[in-house]
Amino acid sequence: MPLSKNKKISPQDYLKYYYDIPYEGSTSAGKPLRKLKNIVCPYRGIKIISSDGIKDFEKKLSKCKVAHEAFELLSMYYDNFLPTEKQIYAIFKDFVQINPDDNLKNCLEMIRTNALMKLKLEELEVLDEVDLLTHKLCTKTALELRAKTTKCRQIIISDNERDFFKRKIFLNSLEGIIPKENEKEIFAEIKNKALFLPTSESSRNAFIVKYSKRTQTEITRRLFIASTGTIEHITPASLGGVNSIGNFLLTCASGNRYRENMPLVDYIKRHPKIPQYIQNYIDCVIEQIHNGSMQGNETYPYKIKQKLFDESHGRILISLSSYKYSQEDAIFMVREFDERWAKYKKKN
Repeated sequence: MPLSKNKKISPQDYLKYYYDIPYEGSTSAGKPLRKLKNIVCPYRGIKIISSDGIKDFEKKLSKCKVAHEAFELLSMYYDNFLPTEKQIYAIFKDFVQINPDDNLKNCLEMIRTNALMKLKLEELEVLDEVDLLTHKLCTKTALELRAKTTKCRQIIISDNERDFFKRKIFLNSLEGIIPKENEKEIFAEIKNKALFLPTSESSRNAFIVKYSKRTQTEITRRLFIASTGTIEHITPASLGGVNSIGNFLLTCASGNRYRENMPLVDYIKRHPKIPQYIQNYIDCVIEQIHNGSMQGNETYPYKIKQKLFDESHGRILISLSSYKYSQEDAIFMVREFDERWAKYKKKN
C-alpha cells in the first residue's frame, strides 16, 4: 500500500509511530511476534515452534507412558531441534530400538557417570580461561577471583555426591568482586567468559547429568520447549533495555536462556552465524507482514535494524531490500491502524 499523496507524515507522527513507547514490567508488546509462524530463530537458525503448537504437544505427551511413545512424539519435531537436543535424541533413538517399553529416564541414568566426568572437564576448561585473564587485574582483585575459581575446582573434582558445582552460584559470586575503575572492562570480559560454563542448552553432558534425575515427561518436554518461541530483549532489561517491540526479537527458548544477560556483541563471538540468522529472521518477518500479519507494527523492521546495529557495535547490518514499504509508508500504516482501532473501541 503506497503512501497517500493527500496525507503526510508530520515530525510529531514520526516521533509517535517510529519510536517505541515502553511497557513497564511486561513483554506484552511482543504479542504480535508471538503469533508469527515459520520464523527462523535469529540466534540459532532453526525454525521456531510457534506457540499454538504447545497445547497439541502437551495433549499428546500426557498419553506417553513408555520410551518409544515419547520418542515417536519427539520425532515429529526433530527438524526444529538444536544441536544439543539432536544429540540427546540420537542417544534415545539407539536406546528405544533395544528397550522400547523402558523409560527415557533410565537411559540417561545409565550414561550419567561418564557424562559427569566429561562435564567436569568442560567446567574446568572454562575456569582455566577465566584464570588466564586475571593477569590483567591488580593483585588484590586477581586473588579475590582466584579464590573463587579455586573453590569451584575443589567442588568439581570432589567425589562427594552432596557437594556439586553450581554454575549460577559462581556467576552470582562474581558480583561481589568490586574491580578498580581501570579494571572494569577486563572484569566484564571475565564475567562474559564465565557465562560459557556449560549448561543443558550448550552441553550434551550437562543435559544428561541434569535430566537423569527427572521424569520421562519432564525430559521429553524439555527437548521440545527448547525450540519454542520466546520474547527476547535485544538490549537486556538488566542493562536498561525497555519492554517495547523495537527492543524485541522472537527467539527459541534455548537461545534466549543461553544468552542470559550477555551483551549481543559478545554473544555473536560465541555464535558467529548470528548476523546471518538475523537476516533470515527479518526476511521471514517481512514475508509475514506482506501476508497481512503484524498489522499496526509495520515499522518493526526499521526499528530493529538500527537497534541491532547499535547493540552489535556494527556487526549486524540487516538488509530491508525485500520490504515493499518505505519508512514513511510503514509509519502511515501504523497510524491508520491506530485510528481504526480507536474508532472500534469507541463504538464497542
